[in-house]
Amino acid sequence: MLAPFFYAWERRLHSHTPDRVVRPFEWGLEWMTPDGHAPGAPPDVVLADWARAALADSPRFFETPPTGDFAWDPDTTSDSSCAGTVTFPSVITTPHPENNIVYGRLFPARRLKGGREDRRRAVVVLPQWNSDTGGHVGLCRLLSRFGINSLRLSLPYHDRRMPPILHRADFIVSANVARTVQVCRQAVVDARRAVAWLAREGYERIGILGTSLGSCLAMLTSAHEPLIRTQALNHISRYFADVVWEGLSTEHVRAGLDGHITLDRLRELWMPISPQAYVSRVRDKKTLLVYARYDTTFPVHLSQDLIREFERLEVPFQLAVLPCGHYTTGLTPFKYLDGYVLTKFLVKNL
Repeated sequence: MLAPFFYAWERRLHSHTPDRVVRPFEWGLEWMTPDGHAPGAPPDVVLADWARAALADSPRFFETPPTGDFAWDPDTTSDSSCAGTVTFPSVITTPHPENNIVYGRLFPARRLKGGREDRRRAVVVLPQWNSDTGGHVGLCRLLSRFGINSLRLSLPYHDRRMPPILHRADFIVSANVARTVQVCRQAVVDARRAVAWLAREGYERIGILGTSLGSCLAMLTSAHEPLIRTQALNHISRYFADVVWEGLSTEHVRAGLDGHITLDRLRELWMPISPQAYVSRVRDKKTLLVYARYDTTFPVHLSQDLIREFERLEVPFQLAVLPCGHYTTGLTPFKYLDGYVLTKFLVKNL
């Protein structure tokens, strides 16, 4: 009985952002390095071989060389809950200089007796697609209140990393096939480098939390980063391509894809950034899977497909189902319920 109400509500909230642009379909071969193909090889064949190679050796695909080039800028605002910002160079260099610097805002746990900072537990937080600088700050403050340090990371082509040619983070999810893979790959190696900084700073138990697109990126990061022991995945899907193909928030991306590629082919080309490929790699992680019962952006059957894959491979997980939709997760009272579920899991398992 509630479903039509929530579906209409989700559609109204979606319509509040009318500035979505349908960008032209592109294979995006300039965003990758073709290897061993004859000149004039069909671009989808080149991309399919690239995707297969990435899957065959995903640790190499998401390899993150160490760096000591971290810069710390303390926040001197007396009433700020943020201790400061760490910046560091991205592993992957893109054509846009603004995007090649990563920003992480650290929200420390409440002080222990004697004024010492708790360096035991820390979580890397990856917000949703098109989040602004305030995205997930409230969640970071909630984690802080319950004794967990959090490092809120800016995703590629978001907020301070967005070049002047964009007003939305279109380059991380778009009808440019190779660019979408490469920029999501960039987000994963950026998150791994953030984990390395936390470990260098003395944090002993490290987890990761991601929402929507951030959830997908968080699982990919967790699957390839041995220092991560806990993952909270907030809004989930088995395949990256299927969310773009079916989801409400990506209707404009689907419009750019239509007539140029099939879903089966797109799923194949985007498999290196799909959680499906890495479920068996998170067997040793403590995992929370969260989905919303009336989600039209991450359609429920896609979330349930991922859950069944965890069950089929006998990978342990905990499950929470929110009584709302995707956009409504960010509204009262559902945002408080979501925050409670995520925080409770991390407090107990990290």
